Amino acid sequence: MHKKYFDKIDELNSEYVKIWSDVCNIESPTDFKQGVDAVGDYFVNLAKIHGFKVERFEHKSVGNVVCITMNSDSNKAPLVLSGHMDTVHPVGSFGTPAVKIKEDKIYGPGVKDCKGGIVASFMAMDALYRCGYNARPIMLLLQSDEENGSRKSNKATINYICEKSKNAVAFLNMEGYIEGECCIARKGIITYKFAISGIAAHSSSTATKGANAIAEAAHKILEIEKFKDPEGITCCCSIISGGTAPNTVPDFCKLKVNVRFSDQKQFELIESEMHKIADTVYIKGCKTELSTVSYRICMEYKEKNEELLSTANRAFKSCGLTELKPVKKRGGSDAADVTAYGTPCIDSLGVSGENIHTTEEFAYIPSMSEAAKRVVAVALYL
Repeated sequence: MHKKYFDKIDELNSEYVKIWSDVCNIESPTDFKQGVDAVGDYFVNLAKIHGFKVERFEHKSVGNVVCITMNSDSNKAPLVLSGHMDTVHPVGSFGTPAVKIKEDKIYGPGVKDCKGGIVASFMAMDALYRCGYNARPIMLLLQSDEENGSRKSNKATINYICEKSKNAVAFLNMEGYIEGECCIARKGIITYKFAISGIAAHSSSTATKGANAIAEAAHKILEIEKFKDPEGITCCCSIISGGTAPNTVPDFCKLKVNVRFSDQKQFELIESEMHKIADTVYIKGCKTELSTVSYRICMEYKEKNEELLSTANRAFKSCGLTELKPVKKRGGSDAADVTAYGTPCIDSLGVSGENIHTTEEFAYIPSMSEAAKRVVAVALYL
């Protein structure tokens, strides 16, 4: 049954490589609403050509979320696909044009993370449409501020996505793919700021006067850096600033700490430990204020996610595709929020490549049609 769909994907391949290049040439860092909305508009125009239903969740501060639905008149539970349109580098970082194609690789902003996954999703929908698929709705949700954890929209964008997909039979998140793997759990992320105040004095008087805020920070960093469990809590002191002159005891120091955790119990533990470290005074005269800069929930292990992967693997096997092993990842994604909302979700089913979040990001061109075939296989099986 799958052959005509897979043949259609192969037939559409060159057309969608061009689309892939087009949307990645539209530079769309998270804070550049105009660029993110231009990417959304590109897919809206494609959707209208096919007669798919289009909705926008508009937001003043960040790009608009786009919802595209095929077979929208069906009353069955939808299969939901999702990817994010925003990227991380400022406009111009990749040169002009931003996208380059060399042999079997495509280079540019978001080619893997995550526009390639979006293009593969639409390619799958196109093939299903052209082959007459009408078993259930297929919904594509295009997120606009995933890269900063939906912080600027105050979670409004991801909350919209969770609500739209609440009745889904399955949610496939199209983040970058690693050969033979599928993500069913991810670490959560929290960033803290330690604002340490001390007492200024001439550096020659440091033994008798003043309170060195940088020295206080050093003690705290050594305590924070003890959390180094790859499967549990990890901490990284990543930004530090303080002091005014070499011959002055610094009366301030600020540091930011990035923490990753696997479940709610670990989150509660790290909250307790960070407050203990902040409240402990190592240098007499110093004091510390602790605040949370950003927070992203973890994608906790859920049996329903592993069951969905088992279903997907049966679909892949029936279509001659590679079965995927379940893995846990250390980076965040929208799949965490969707999982917490209760929707069955598997992650990282997009295109394969390397060097994401760098100006050398690339994806393997053949992986787009492979990703589209995985989506079609799941749709047909369900």
